[in-house]
Amino acid sequence: MRILLFGRGVIGAMYGWALEQAGHHVEFFVRPGRSAAYGEAVDLDLLDARRRPWGKRVAQTWPVRCRETLEPDHDFDLIVLSVQHYRFAEAVEFLGPRVGNATVLVFNNLWVEPLTAVEGLPIEQVAWGFPGAGGGFGEDGVLRGALLPVVFLGTIDRPLTERDRAVREVFRGAGFRIQESADFRGWLAVHFVQNAGLHTQSLRLGSLAGMTTRDVRAAILAIRELFPLLEARGVDLRRHRGELLPFTAPLRLAAPALAWAFNHFPPMRRVTQAHANPEELRAVCRDTLAEARRRGVPVPRLEAAEPYFTSEKAA
Repeated sequence: MRILLFGRGVIGAMYGWALEQAGHHVEFFVRPGRSAAYGEAVDLDLLDARRRPWGKRVAQTWPVRCRETLEPDHDFDLIVLSVQHYRFAEAVEFLGPRVGNATVLVFNNLWVEPLTAVEGLPIEQVAWGFPGAGGGFGEDGVLRGALLPVVFLGTIDRPLTERDRAVREVFRGAGFRIQESADFRGWLAVHFVQNAGLHTQSLRLGSLAGMTTRDVRAAILAIRELFPLLEARGVDLRRHRGELLPFTAPLRLAAPALAWAFNHFPPMRRVTQAHANPEELRAVCRDTLAEARRRGVPVPRLEAAEPYFTSEKAA
């Protein structure tokens, strides 16, 4: 399959590498002038946990193909769209008239109504997913991160299509397990507020790495106070018990378990240590707080953390 990753960011680079290893033709679309800046290869230092729970280290220089133009008559089969959520509208505006016959996998954090977010794309060609990976580019240009064994896929207001099935086969063929959600709209909202709650602490501390049980406890309480916001947005929490379990279990169990995972489980520790884009974390918190205020949902813990994610702080 011919696959185009939109942007040469962290998620695109890690999954692009995995998909090319599985035999697919992979290219990256980058903004004009960026190819020379990026160079012809990506230096990788990854933990690949697809087959080993603790991860297999991958350290290599991976040659990549970048392109700065995309014509509507291109021959890509799949376009993977994974950008910072606050840049999603700009990406859709560009991509809309250039989709061609490709399936577009929205592999992205979203807080706006998903079907509204993709109005510029041919909806019958859109598939929905979310990565199970994370990391960041260091100051030395090396991409450090971890590929977890699961990718999250789902549907919104329709049954599976042939395009959806083809996307699933691509990831299964690359060694990933698929976790399905029949309510992917709700799944995205749940994931977003989980991040917002966690980042009330990670932004205060400067990183998720090194969070103590006390820090994690505070983050869990911040997440719990966002449940009414999810319900105000129409999310049926009963359909997401599995995703919410780490944050609904008794604090005496959940907080130390999550703290241990962040600090000692190698793939998770790598993700928390390597993440290098604090602006995305600040934007998640800002957008969540703005929505809570708009809907009149009290979120005192998120409001207390506001000094860590205001625009002035980011500047």
